[in-house]
Amino acid sequence: MSWWKEGIVYQIYPRSFADSTGNGVGDLRGIINKLDYLAELGINIVWLNPIYASPNDDNGYDISDYEDIMTEFGTMADFEELLAGLHQRGIKLIMDLVVNHCSDEHAWFVEGRNNPDSPYRDYFFWRDGKNGQAPNNWVSVFSGPAWEYDAASDQYFLHLFSKKQPDLNWENEDLRQDIYAMMRRWFDKGVDGFRMDVINMISKNPELPSVGDPNKLEWGGEHFMNGRRQHEFMQEMHREVLQHYDCMTVGECFGVDVEEGRRLVGADRKELHMIFQMEHMGLDHGPGGKWDVQPTWSRRELKNILNRWIRGLDGNGWNSQFWMNHDQPRAVSRFGNDQQYRVESAQALAAVTLTLPGTPYIYMGEEIGMTNVEYDIEEYRDLEIRNWYNEQIASGSSSEALMPSIHKIGRDNARTPMQWDDSPNAGFTQGQPWLKVNPNYADINVAKAKQQRNGIWPWYRDLISLRKQQKTLVYGHYDSLMEASDQVFAHRRRDENGDFLVLVNLTDEVATLDLELELTKLDWQVVMNNQPESQWLEQLQPWQAVVARLGGA
Repeated sequence: MSWWKEGIVYQIYPRSFADSTGNGVGDLRGIINKLDYLAELGINIVWLNPIYASPNDDNGYDISDYEDIMTEFGTMADFEELLAGLHQRGIKLIMDLVVNHCSDEHAWFVEGRNNPDSPYRDYFFWRDGKNGQAPNNWVSVFSGPAWEYDAASDQYFLHLFSKKQPDLNWENEDLRQDIYAMMRRWFDKGVDGFRMDVINMISKNPELPSVGDPNKLEWGGEHFMNGRRQHEFMQEMHREVLQHYDCMTVGECFGVDVEEGRRLVGADRKELHMIFQMEHMGLDHGPGGKWDVQPTWSRRELKNILNRWIRGLDGNGWNSQFWMNHDQPRAVSRFGNDQQYRVESAQALAAVTLTLPGTPYIYMGEEIGMTNVEYDIEEYRDLEIRNWYNEQIASGSSSEALMPSIHKIGRDNARTPMQWDDSPNAGFTQGQPWLKVNPNYADINVAKAKQQRNGIWPWYRDLISLRKQQKTLVYGHYDSLMEASDQVFAHRRRDENGDFLVLVNLTDEVATLDLELELTKLDWQVVMNNQPESQWLEQLQPWQAVVARLGGA
């Protein structure tokens, strides 16, 4: 039994959650003011996106000081008050650990850049160019080359993300020890764990070879994802830091399969508790990658992916269940129907994540069904969106051709300010918000959602309560049902404490159920149903979600 297995995580993007000062930027005191809201919803773990000192080239993921608070967000005293307030309400706090890279304004990089003989120079990847070009042909995640030239030293430094996010060299033992010391100081301050940003990128091939055609930019992931020392580094981190605290760890890991996942989270491996595997986040990606958004996606493939991970980690590791985060579009717009069936589809998606094996994650606003936005390019703030747009325009694409992809998959969809009520700027700020508020806030907001008896917010609250009360939904055996269905996500959770049947229609069409006859004859008692019961064991209405319990169990 572990608290992080039984917990329900609520992710807060601080910049967009609640502004207490009127400067248009969410802050720590804004979160403090909403602690009772979090408790009322029933969550018991909060994950905060980075709140450290940062120049904000990539909204806090470019850290200039790991042990100071971003001025816009408040002070260390504010943080300590926030931490105490969470703990008083029985809520744990998970911080974001960003140690694949830091900011080019971090003291390590500044000193190493200014003095090539400094020991901090080797905290990063500095290399000579080749034939007047970059050291290799890797492309950055944020478009363009993954190398930046420094004229003063006539060398290049590696940045797999923004040029203001130089990659850290984990081959350097002093760097690793500095990171571990920083982690221990946060634990000693009272934080309860870390979500680790792109943690499976920290082990890179020291030779940094080019890939494919050396004359054009190529994805070099085979040389910097799941590298040869990845597990050595994670086990060292566990040995040096994690094993000494009652903590929770979850790693963001792109490009991992189930076998690699088992190595990262295996109970006997002493590495991580959980990872975010991103396989189902690529369901709508076409041959051209993320921005090649496909209009349809397969529900059957979605089930296959989630079931493969559930079975692959069963009895050995622990899963994470989520539909979105700060890097993904709004769940109800991507996996649901944010028009005709916004309420029902948001409820259906919640019924999946909150009844599956693994720790469920809810992203702020998901509990009221916040949706994607369609802005003009000038209104977006995300570095990834703007870089990709400018790169494509420069290569001859038209704005008209690019904007539909940005509207569907762009990261700012998740980053629009939290919609608290129907007052100006949705109650997020009394000033000019850093990112435009979704224009639908008068209809979609917390105040209104909490009053809708059969709405999304009460559904989330009740599902969360059910999961916390019924440990069968946490630890019970998992049976996947109707796996061949292109519409229905069906499963059963059972153990000595209970027996639950979960049926969810993930489409706009009525779904006929094809359950084993013996199953339909059992005495199922409806616990939750987002639509009138009718003959729910025979068919489901569009986006209907039913949770039933075996009578007397």
